[in-house]
Amino acid sequence: MRTTSLNARTTTLSTNHGEDHVQRIADDRVVLTIEEAAQRLGIGRTTMYALVMNGDIRSVTIGRLRRIPVRCLTEYVNALLSDDTTATAA
Repeated sequence: MRTTSLNARTTTLSTNHGEDHVQRIADDRVVLTIEEAAQRLGIGRTTMYALVMNGDIRSVTIGRLRRIPVRCLTEYVNALLSDDTTATAA
């Protein structure tokens, strides 16, 4: 595994099942790709697409690109926490 630092971004190259995967972690960005958002939540890409298409997680379109604002991920997790708190209290 090789790690290099570029403008507050870390690029990690690793081999998984013979394929090279590039993983970018950018804490300073306002929007993330579907894959990056899924990784940040610790879920799969397919699950992330389902949450976006169902409207559970809001997204924006920039040109032809679908992006997830970081604050929408936070809103989603907070909603899960409040739903869990409400269900526990009832």
